Amino acid sequence: MLVSVTGAHRLGGNEMSNGIGTKCVQAGYTPGNGEPRQIPIVQSTTFKYDTSEDMGKLFDLEASGYFYTRLQNPTNDYVAAKIAALEGGTAAMLTSSGQAANFFALFNICEAGSHIVASSSIYGGTFNLIAVTMKKMGVDVTFVSPKATEEELNAAFQDNTRAMFGETIANPALTVLDIEKFAKVAHQHGVPLIVDNTFPTPVNCRPIEWGADIVTHSTTKYMDGHGAAVGGCIVDSGKFDWMAHADKFPGLCTPDDSYHGITYAEKFGKEGAFITKATAQLMRDFGCIQSPQNAFLLNLGLESLHVRMPRHVENGLAVAKFLSEQPEVKRLHIQDLKATNIMKSLRNIFQMADVA
Repeated sequence: MLVSVTGAHRLGGNEMSNGIGTKCVQAGYTPGNGEPRQIPIVQSTTFKYDTSEDMGKLFDLEASGYFYTRLQNPTNDYVAAKIAALEGGTAAMLTSSGQAANFFALFNICEAGSHIVASSSIYGGTFNLIAVTMKKMGVDVTFVSPKATEEELNAAFQDNTRAMFGETIANPALTVLDIEKFAKVAHQHGVPLIVDNTFPTPVNCRPIEWGADIVTHSTTKYMDGHGAAVGGCIVDSGKFDWMAHADKFPGLCTPDDSYHGITYAEKFGKEGAFITKATAQLMRDFGCIQSPQNAFLLNLGLESLHVRMPRHVENGLAVAKFLSEQPEVKRLHIQDLKATNIMKSLRNIFQMADVA
């Protein structure tokens, strides 16, 4: 539903205060008396309304509801709300893939003539998305080392920079992003930090707690966890003040002529503007919706995420230790576990203790 960010997607106090394990199982969907215990699969393209006036209110974003699954679907909304709760965000949307999520997150605030500052250590597909495909659309990029100093990061910004992008842990380089440093620099230049949190998932790291403004996921990986469903997700922290930088983000802060003259940042505030615009505008035009069936499968994976992720970490460490002791192994690419600064950084960023 196009205004679900003010309804199902805006999280209540209980969802925000529960432990990560409880959120994995319970967040996003609360069945009423006699309703299905599991999230229902709403496998329908369209939704019936009694009058054209009812439909008109939905089109004008004056009422909460659904009318076409290409835009949104109840099953998808339940799962998106769960991921928003896990990340500590205020609104979220599912996409057909992680690539679609990253493209939407960037293109929602960029246009021809815009510029992005991105970590050079990111997934190859995302690198090509930004460096090749978006460049064809008139969006330029400057790549920076994830280990760059604040001075080096500041030097990469231009007057037309509209976003900063990085990955919590790079795939496959395993570089750990200093989220606090990147967020500090991004905010000094009045732009949001977008972080792809696919690799650690919110069980291990929640970038919003370290200053990120928008979080993306390829839910295909650990979140799904069973190799069953391709998908993506975008989560908005609800903290970035778009109106304070209105000159940089006209798409959010001036009337959208393609959608009845709505000004998203005014109508939906910091908490809902970003996701509402991405849904009403980008999902409308690009149609990268996740199928309700895939959303249902994704939710099954999320219900065990808090159990699986600690085991992935333990198994990875066990394999690394084993390989490090084998004389046949010439080179092992892993963060130096003996380096005090690396361990301090990892302990600061990743929390494994509280999964209850």
